[in-house]
Amino acid sequence: MKNLLSKYQEDAVDQLKTGSILCGGVGSGKTRTAIMYYYKKELGKDLYIITTAAKRDTLDWERECAMFGLSRDKTASIKHVEVIVDSWNNIKKYTEVENAFFIFDEQRVIGSGSWVKSFLKITKKNAWILLSATPGDTWLDYVPVFIANGFYKNRTEFIRSHVVYNNFTKFPKIDHYIETSKLEKLKRYILVNMDYIKPTESIYIESLSSFDNDLLNLVFKKRWDPYKKLPIKDISQFCFVSRKVVNSDPSRLSIIKNIIEKHRKVIIFYNFNYELDLLKNGLKNIKNLDFREYNGHVHDKIPDGEYWAYLVQYLSGAEGWNCITTNVIIFYSLNYSYRIMTQAGGRIDRLNTPYTKLYYYTITSNSFIDKAIKEALNNKKNFNEKKFLKGEFNEDKV
Repeated sequence: MKNLLSKYQEDAVDQLKTGSILCGGVGSGKTRTAIMYYYKKELGKDLYIITTAAKRDTLDWERECAMFGLSRDKTASIKHVEVIVDSWNNIKKYTEVENAFFIFDEQRVIGSGSWVKSFLKITKKNAWILLSATPGDTWLDYVPVFIANGFYKNRTEFIRSHVVYNNFTKFPKIDHYIETSKLEKLKRYILVNMDYIKPTESIYIESLSSFDNDLLNLVFKKRWDPYKKLPIKDISQFCFVSRKVVNSDPSRLSIIKNIIEKHRKVIIFYNFNYELDLLKNGLKNIKNLDFREYNGHVHDKIPDGEYWAYLVQYLSGAEGWNCITTNVIIFYSLNYSYRIMTQAGGRIDRLNTPYTKLYYYTITSNSFIDKAIKEALNNKKNFNEKKFLKGEFNEDKV
């Protein structure tokens, strides 16, 4: 077992305890580190791993567990422990389990929904750790983990102790937090950071595309959907149509073709079905290019030739698979979620990549919608449509 971990992973194992959040960037080896912690400190208890559906289906966890002699088959597993790997969608199935060890992979315990309720039931009766590349943006994100650690009885107690609301808004809006020194202390107690020095250099390249300014002005000033020939009814439709005008510009495909010609093997992340259609129609004319796709309907494998493009829909493929046969990702358009963007970039940022340089191409424009999304992501925030339309932009920004 000595050669399975790097020094920074061994240090993390020594710091972990039940209730910890193991925090490390994508590709830092959180999976193997978590299993080693279980092997050294909790072996003998059945191991439950709650992860994304994609990582469950690709059997990544099973392969890592096999290195430690751990298996789904109790008769073949060390100390006859059973390994159960399932998705967050099925977490409710395990709320009656007792005296086991749980690894919660990828932070999903935010808010107060059904997943959080199941998480809290499980943590009362079992040992556990949580893995995350992006553990939380606000103090409210930490509330479920604080409760699971016994720091607070419930969400209400936390809010009474630390949250001050703005009295001048129609809906509850947090103005600021109080006694944050205590919160910082609790955070330090549960957070175990992996001091991971990346062996690769990430190179970020922004490519500016054009857009139809007249058409975008029609959407903005007239609130008109030029595709359906109907008035725009709500905020979501306004943002969707604005993005479609910008993202459908032919200049984006020209940029992508130039990048493919330069690098030969690329992964392309996209958001919408119309973007996929544009990509497929444009790439099919490139001679000898093998392009395949991964989305909610199609799960093609990564091409294995020397000239290919892999078209991946963000929500379907930002997590749960890795690629070390290319060092290039193109973001055809930006996703609203900072976490999704981070996870998507991590598909090529792996410990075992043979490359020393990783290239990330972002295609964006000077349109108001792209600028607003990019600003939110640069601040490590999610883009919020409602805030965007509450006076955060003016007509001269179009």
